[in-house]
Amino acid sequence: QVQLVESGGGSVQAGGSLRLSCVASQYTYCMAWFRQPPGKGREGVTSISGSGNTVYADSVKGRFTISRDNAKNTLYLEMDSLKPEDSAVYYCAAGSSSCYLARVFFDNWGQGTQVTVSS
Repeated sequence: QVQLVESGGGSVQAGGSLRLSCVASQYTYCMAWFRQPPGKGREGVTSISGSGNTVYADSVKGRFTISRDNAKNTLYLEMDSLKPEDSAVYYCAAGSSSCYLARVFFDNWGQGTQVTVSS
C-alpha cells in the first residue's frame, strides 16, 4: 500500500494560482490528481506516467500543469487562472497500470486537500 500525503490547498480569488504537492511513500508508475466538488462525484483532473507522459481533463487544459520529481516521490499540480468551478477537494492518487483518468486504475489515495476559489 502506497501512502500519499497532499498539501498546498487553500482559498484564492478567481484568476489566482495555487500549487498542490503530494508526497508518496514509494515510487509508482502512474500518479494523478482527482477532485470532488461539493455534492458531486470524484472526477479525474490530470495524470502523469513515470516517463512524464501527461493526460489532462478538457476543463483544465492550458491552466493546470502536472509534474513529478521521481527522486523525491513527489507529485505537483500547478493551478493557474483558477475559476470558482475549480473549487473542490483535490485528491492525489497512485496506480501501477494505466494512467487513464478513471478511478478504477488507481488503488492508492491521499486524504484530500480543499481548494476554494471565490468570485
